[in-house]
Amino acid sequence: MIDVVQTGPSLGHVPYGELSAEAGDGAARFVIEAVDLAKRGLVDGIVTPPLNKAAMHLGGHQWPGHTELLAHEFGVSDYSLVLSAGELSFFHLTTHVSLRRAIEDVTQERALEVLRLMSAFARAQGEADEPIGVAGLNPHAGENRLFGDEDADVLAPAIERARAEGINAHGPIPADALIPAAVRGKWKLVAVCYHDQGHAPFKAVYGDDGVNITAGLPVVRVSVDHGTAFDIAGQGIAREASLVLALRRAAELAPGWGHVWKATAS
Repeated sequence: MIDVVQTGPSLGHVPYGELSAEAGDGAARFVIEAVDLAKRGLVDGIVTPPLNKAAMHLGGHQWPGHTELLAHEFGVSDYSLVLSAGELSFFHLTTHVSLRRAIEDVTQERALEVLRLMSAFARAQGEADEPIGVAGLNPHAGENRLFGDEDADVLAPAIERARAEGINAHGPIPADALIPAAVRGKWKLVAVCYHDQGHAPFKAVYGDDGVNITAGLPVVRVSVDHGTAFDIAGQGIAREASLVLALRRAAELAPGWGHVWKATAS
């Protein structure tokens, strides 16, 4: 049995596939309602379909996406978007910002924060010493500073600090070497620096077989790994596989998520 909760006014009159302030406001309200249900212990997890960010902004909710809205509503500051397929998980240092802003946001503290999240995630699943591969920000991980200093000055020191804390982190490794090796099974945990560094290869390989998990929240949240596809909205031809997988993955993760949250919060 599935309960349908009406929150706010009906959106039945909103047209399909068009940017709408009403729809954007409704989408954000539905997420906030789901968080409230979780806080009250009425649900054990949250599954989200895609959300149109431009519509949400038109509706007055100035968040880059689901992940940041959920983190705000739960009151957490250490979190990461995770793309997951099978045993492989890509954690992101930055997500919905411009590439220029992403480079600025890749700091030692942020890298270390994500590495700690990844270690807690692995520890909660009984894989405390699981190796973590960190993708370089620049081509060839900077090639000894020929292509930028960030890998040597930001990522390498963060990885050293993580290893000093007992986290089995490695890198920075050139992304074009690390990610293919991860797809072949050498790595289960990969840290990528910006949105497309993780999303583009992940979606190219896994398509509808992947999901989006938010690490760092007190309850499990799983989403599809695709967008709203306004061009086919209302036509009944959208593929449901990723949403079905997200529902299954949330149901699998929810019973043990308390251990993940406890390890993360600590």
